Amino acid sequence: MRACVAHGPKDLRVEDRTPGAPGPGEIAVDISLGGVCGSDLHYYHRGAVGDFRLQEPMVLGHEVVGQVAALGTGTAGPAVGTPVAIHPATPCDSCRECAEEQRNICAHARYLGSAARMPHVQGGFAQRIVVPTAQVRALPQGLSARRAVLAEPLSVALHAVRRAGDVAGKRVLVTGAGPIGLLVVAVLRHFGAAEIIVSDLLDEPLALATRVGATATVRADRPEEGTRARDADVAIEASGAPAGLRTCVERVRRGGTVVLLGLLPPGETGFPGNVVVTREITLRGSFRFDTDFDDALVLLADGIDVEPVITHTFPLARAGEAFELAGDRSRASKVLLDLLDVSAAAVSPAAVSRSDASRSDASGTAGAE
Repeated sequence: MRACVAHGPKDLRVEDRTPGAPGPGEIAVDISLGGVCGSDLHYYHRGAVGDFRLQEPMVLGHEVVGQVAALGTGTAGPAVGTPVAIHPATPCDSCRECAEEQRNICAHARYLGSAARMPHVQGGFAQRIVVPTAQVRALPQGLSARRAVLAEPLSVALHAVRRAGDVAGKRVLVTGAGPIGLLVVAVLRHFGAAEIIVSDLLDEPLALATRVGATATVRADRPEEGTRARDADVAIEASGAPAGLRTCVERVRRGGTVVLLGLLPPGETGFPGNVVVTREITLRGSFRFDTDFDDALVLLADGIDVEPVITHTFPLARAGEAFELAGDRSRASKVLLDLLDVSAAAVSPAAVSRSDASRSDASGTAGAE
């Protein structure tokens, strides 16, 4: 099989690997589509995510869908040929956090495509992977692979909005219009937020924010526009930039809530703490997700508007080009890898995006993310 493997900074290779066979309690899945995430880009550009540095070659990817290929001996699960999505986390199920239904912050969890442990947890950008049965979810009837591949990042957004509390009828500020920020907007719209104001440094992602439900957009580098983002009931920081955190704290109303979703740079980050104190602002962290994954699949099947977030699809052989483009937010949002297509045909990103948007998705549902 072919897989997308990071060997170090800017050293991304599509290479042959031998697929494993599923044992008891495991399922082999033929992967059809994978979404390039911000953490994948960090491994590609820096060879690390935060303090977790590549120490051995690692298959990237944790946003993947495909089709059941084989079940281990005595394993109960979706039948061979069933279209499925993969929940990327395997919590320990024995720690205090797991016992208290906070499995998403389990300190012992394993996560697809993560260098947090040695040996690393190999990821999902491979044509066949083997995972525990508990990570496999059959796709709801009628849900295409192209939409289902957004289940993981949509789960992140869904968990963050839930951390904010009831948003119905509220005025909400979202800082950062990357793929996660855009999905936060889609979830806010679904849950009935009255106003959704999105700030970013670039016009292109702000245009996408409007398409998925933002009622107003603000250029973060234009102070004169900042007044439109004042007095939000809730602010969700999705940029991972210290300036975004400061904006959320300063723009949320007295007694409001700020949800920190974007991972900030390593080390300490300064912010106006006295504003938090004197205005009694609630700060809440939001990290990954748990059962939100199943709810995200239902939302996708029910038609939540997320299509504008996907801008490009590349064949696996052009993974390097896909990663370069995914890092350019002026040209792309969510970039997908088609693991069924191993060709290296020279097709422009725009053409790929247009053709992908019109194709039937049979390869991701009936053919074998």
